[in-house]
Amino acid sequence: MVSRHEVEFVEDLRNEYLGNDNLWQITMMQLMVNLPAEEPIYHHKAVILGLMPRTLDSQITMEKTPSYFVTREAPRRISSMSRDTKLIVVVRNPVTRAISDYTQTLSKKPDIPSFEALAFRNRSLGQVDTSWNAIRIGMYVLHLENWLQYFPLSQIHFVSGERLITDPAGELGRVQDFLGLKRIVTDKHFYFNKTKGFPCLKKPESSSLPRCLGKSKGRTHVQIDQEVIEQLRDFYRPYNIKFYETVGQDFRWD
Repeated sequence: MVSRHEVEFVEDLRNEYLGNDNLWQITMMQLMVNLPAEEPIYHHKAVILGLMPRTLDSQITMEKTPSYFVTREAPRRISSMSRDTKLIVVVRNPVTRAISDYTQTLSKKPDIPSFEALAFRNRSLGQVDTSWNAIRIGMYVLHLENWLQYFPLSQIHFVSGERLITDPAGELGRVQDFLGLKRIVTDKHFYFNKTKGFPCLKKPESSSLPRCLGKSKGRTHVQIDQEVIEQLRDFYRPYNIKFYETVGQDFRWD
């Protein structure tokens, strides 16, 4: 049975610090949250329902797929399954996000063109290539407009990727409030991993090891010319401002 309390964890960034994976782990600490064993790739009602665990009326069912937020068909499909679904979206500075995305791809495909070559159609004219996925994803407000056709803003919660690093307990406290859960996750559940450079979960009683993201997380970003970074900041600024105004939250990316 799928609970009437449903949550979609929509992650629109590949956070190289304390992001999607750790937030996912943290929710498992909550007895009120029930999670599927597999991560669906596409939002298809039959597939999702088949993967969902049996859930009590007192529990929340939750699942995540990284591409939801930027997939045009996803809002309609999720809405057709349940209009009461709550959505959680992790966002971070779109310039940093693009560099992080490129760094991750470069580690797997070392022969790809330079970041600058991919990011611009004509750098001298400041023409950004919005067809490049790493750039397009960071235009958050455009993707959000698609979701708002199917879900009210009150059912969407935005998590700051930056604050997940600097104040994980506070940011996750707001997630728990959004889900209507008691604030169980607090500062005592985290420690700062000096090697990785970001917070990790302390060792749970049921495990002999603490919970931290894998070796690929927290890698050093490639060095990008500061002028390129400034050009991208200028490009994203109007999108960021409109995003702040729409969600009623200033993420201070400028």
